[in-house]
Amino acid sequence: MGQPSITIIGAGFGGITVALELRRAGLTDVTILEQHDDVGGVWRDNTYPGAACDVPSPLYSISSEPNPEWSRRFAEQPDILGYLRGIADRHRLWSLIRFGVTVTEAEFDEHTNRWSVHTADGEVIESDVLVTAVGQLSRPALPDIAGRETFAGPAFHSAQWDHTVSLDGKRVAVIGTGASAIQFVPAIAPQVRRLTLFQRSAPWVLPKPDRVYHDWHHRIFRSVPATLRGERLLTWGIFEALTVGLLHTPQRGGFAGALARRHLEKQVDDPALRAALTPDYEPGCKRMLLSDDYYPALTRDNVDLVVDAIDRIEPDGVRAADGTLHPADVIVYGTGFAATDFLAPMTIRGRGGRSLGDAWSGGARAYLGITTAGFPNFFMLYGPNTNLGSGSIVYMLESQARHIAGLVGWLAEQPGCAVEVDAGVERRFDDRIQRRLADSVWSLCSSWYRTASGRITTNWPGTVTAYRRRTRRPDRRDYRVTAPRTAPARTRPAPDAGDSHRSR
Repeated sequence: MGQPSITIIGAGFGGITVALELRRAGLTDVTILEQHDDVGGVWRDNTYPGAACDVPSPLYSISSEPNPEWSRRFAEQPDILGYLRGIADRHRLWSLIRFGVTVTEAEFDEHTNRWSVHTADGEVIESDVLVTAVGQLSRPALPDIAGRETFAGPAFHSAQWDHTVSLDGKRVAVIGTGASAIQFVPAIAPQVRRLTLFQRSAPWVLPKPDRVYHDWHHRIFRSVPATLRGERLLTWGIFEALTVGLLHTPQRGGFAGALARRHLEKQVDDPALRAALTPDYEPGCKRMLLSDDYYPALTRDNVDLVVDAIDRIEPDGVRAADGTLHPADVIVYGTGFAATDFLAPMTIRGRGGRSLGDAWSGGARAYLGITTAGFPNFFMLYGPNTNLGSGSIVYMLESQARHIAGLVGWLAEQPGCAVEVDAGVERRFDDRIQRRLADSVWSLCSSWYRTASGRITTNWPGTVTAYRRRTRRPDRRDYRVTAPRTAPARTRPAPDAGDSHRSR
């Protein structure tokens, strides 16, 4: 048996998870390329005030790496970054990672069944297998608003927070009301002179059952690990029930919607403000958010909510469609990410030099969100249709990593070969997924889950349990394993899936 060489792009949760799983499977010839100077991905980049996860910490963890030291139930950004650094320390992953390497393109050579990865500084890195772990929420999206470049003061995206800019006593305009804004708005509202929040659509906001974990919690978690596993299991069950409710009940999102409405009524007394904060779309159509301090922040005397559309940005503020100029010293964009532009700006070329962009011209698609026909030995973490409307993406990443390790295990048994999904299998899978998505709550409104054409390319239309079952072990009937063209051309049947994790 050989050791296929593996290049992983990205050292966030996905890259770390798949590196651990490959090592567990005896596959150790791994290199991780990271364009920044640290691990962490979005948890390295998103340092805005109040940054935290909206999934409880025991579930937002790698299952083999429980953390009894979380400082609170919903971990904040420094804690999560420290958790990932700790995993890299314990498992000696630092030696696998090359920092400061920006990948621009990669191409597959059919004669050798190897990938060539090109970097921004002109280097070419070759390997048998290419794995991308760059995430769906890594490229900040700025709105197309007239005059944006004319603003005279500091302006930045929440994922690129400029900590050199003091907000004390400033007039701050916040554009966007998504998952980041509901965290940083309450954090900065007490320090600014005036905060003007521009809302295109109101989010559904649920209560956040957060709590601090004290030293006695940590002692219990350390001495009785089952307590941490129990909280993880309970949280997992709640999110699975929410998912079923969103996807399959006659009144989708009914319970969650009622809970969110009650939360709004309890926290906002003013009828006009409450009406402005009431969403006009189905609960769950966009990701439902968790916060206990967002609504109270909007009731502060120094906070204004603007629901009129933005006409343009001017040097000294933001002008709304009704003609009102809202003065601002600083603009913060909480406008999300280019989630449907998978892998951009990298160019990935498979068989015949065909780019993944061309293959996905009608919208990104991949078998199990992991692999695409025509792109052998190429696998994705957090690929198309693997995002969740409810639950922990870390659980999904673990499922994908195990599946990938199984496929790479086949290559270890047949050195020099290439594995790729059968085109018919991929097409039938995508057809089924899109039929289910067309009947899902996510088809009922416009959101970052959908492309401009309306195709939902981000979300998985089911529970994480169903996804884990589908990805647990590669099915030999779904894939083709081929020898390189330098050898006699033939297609070999994939080895039995049950043998993909033999001792090496």
